[in-house]
Amino acid sequence: MEENEQEHIEEIAGHIKAIIGLLGEDAEREGLLKTPVRAAKALWYATSGYRCEPEKIITQALFEHEGSQIVAVKDIEFYSMCEHHILPFFGKVSIGYVPDGKIVGLSKLARVVNVYARRLQLQERFTAQICESVRRYVGAKGVMVVCSGEHLCMKMRGVEKQDSSTTTMHYNGVFEDAALRAEFLSMLR
Repeated sequence: MEENEQEHIEEIAGHIKAIIGLLGEDAEREGLLKTPVRAAKALWYATSGYRCEPEKIITQALFEHEGSQIVAVKDIEFYSMCEHHILPFFGKVSIGYVPDGKIVGLSKLARVVNVYARRLQLQERFTAQICESVRRYVGAKGVMVVCSGEHLCMKMRGVEKQDSSTTTMHYNGVFEDAALRAEFLSMLR
């Protein structure tokens, strides 16, 4: 762990300890003594996407390819946190793109999902960020991203709807064509 990172974690832990006290709990009780540091480390990890650059991830694994058909990676799991309540949301992302002379290593798509998931997020923005990054850094003719998520801010507070889920979609380029979108969606079934 870098010195600067450790300083941030210690400062976050101090705030978490104060929050525990404000909630009416004794932060000095045995079961909670190490909680502020553990929670700070977890929060630091859960927001590690702020300290990553999608361009670097994608461009380190670009390969020449003459094909022009859809490349799809489906059901990439993700875990994120809602920026409105700082509660988790999680689900799966599927990414399809049409190459334009280059393809990207498949694991890099999953890594880009993690970059954007590991930030305080909105599912709509998350879906669009993945789509636009793949288009920009791969140079694809078009990209389509479908995301299905479950939000604890809807399940454990507020409306408390346990069976709710949210699906978002974002596309660009050649995926403006409804037939190509339908082809990609049929690949996901």
